[in-house]
Amino acid sequence: MKLVGIAGSVADKSYNRLLLKYIAREFKDVVDLDVLDINDVPLFNQSDDQTDSPAVQAISNKILAADGVIIATPEHNHTITASLKSLIEWLSFNIHPMSGKPVMIVGASYYDQGSSRAQLNLRQILESPGVDAIVMPGNEFLLANVKTVFDENDNLKDDRTVSFLKETLGKFTKFVKVINKMNEKEDPGWQSEDLESHGKVETTVEGVDMHAADWVEKAAEKTNAAEGDDYVKLDRGLLTVNQLNYFLNSMPIELTYADANNQFIYYNHFLEAKDMLAARTPGQAGNPMADCHPKRAIPHVQQVIHMLRTGQTDMFRLPVPGMGPDKYVMHYYKAMHDAKGEYKGINELVLDIMPIVQYYLKHTGQMLVKDPDADTDAVSGASTNTKPEKTDAVSGASADTEPEKPATAEPEKPDEVSGASANS
Repeated sequence: MKLVGIAGSVADKSYNRLLLKYIAREFKDVVDLDVLDINDVPLFNQSDDQTDSPAVQAISNKILAADGVIIATPEHNHTITASLKSLIEWLSFNIHPMSGKPVMIVGASYYDQGSSRAQLNLRQILESPGVDAIVMPGNEFLLANVKTVFDENDNLKDDRTVSFLKETLGKFTKFVKVINKMNEKEDPGWQSEDLESHGKVETTVEGVDMHAADWVEKAAEKTNAAEGDDYVKLDRGLLTVNQLNYFLNSMPIELTYADANNQFIYYNHFLEAKDMLAARTPGQAGNPMADCHPKRAIPHVQQVIHMLRTGQTDMFRLPVPGMGPDKYVMHYYKAMHDAKGEYKGINELVLDIMPIVQYYLKHTGQMLVKDPDADTDAVSGASTNTKPEKTDAVSGASADTEPEKPATAEPEKPDEVSGASANS
């Protein structure tokens, strides 16, 4: 366990610093205690902000990186020292490294009371708004008559004192674990989906600007990618790159590949953007997903991706409203996995299913009849007289439609047909 020790004294011979160094040495098998000096910390003056000074920043960074803090305070006129008070003022002025940090107070004094009043004063300060430290209750370690309690090797002489200090330190380590467990941030779930593609997966092409209109060409050059008549061995086939393009571009559906880093890296380019159900342009390939959706749709996109990534669903279906009676455009978002079952991205399929429905009706002699008891689908059941909305340039989601759920809400279980919330 990594702890920081702060002695509230700038004296050349400080018994409180001596106590902390003894703890660091004697109990190194229990804690890793880094004893800090506060000698260079300037006197607090809010009119002369020195928050960014090396002395204040060094201590702040040490505290932030530590699991907990031990403060050893002397007692000056029934209170803590001016130097320790200045440090705490700096650490609660514009920065707050002590907030939520577990703290143990110890103290050494020349007299019988062993800094008890200074410890009470320090406890009140540490628990005040702006500091917001979490001080271990009780278990006060008060070292009195300090001029006589250390031997020539700076070790505590009295076995009972050492035993009590060990017991108190053991309780503090347990206290630190409990407090830090409580302070752990809950899994943000879908909000953690990084649509800016800041991360990296094993297939990420580094050193090429994701926003570049010629990302495909630059990335291909950097990776010496196969092209033309070069052969590619597939799972059950051997095709040239040209043949792969012929094959994918002949599909009667629009296909998009977004990798596990949420980067849009491919679409089958067989139509111009104006003729596509979900318009895409060559220059968009390589973009992070955040660039491919209107801002208002980002929370919903994060929800969908997170559901696919975490296995909450393997397929998310989303109809595009307002296409009229002769079109029913569906977006299918299918999670892709490798042979080990690890998530590798999304295969988005976009197609108009109306020709399929009409073909079925024609060849079976059946017809569509409205169910008088059915409610209109909240997502897909737009009026046949509704004017088609402007679609998202990549996913086809309505650019003018608000996300189904606000950014602070958890996504609900998707409808098996439409992908809309089953509870809507």
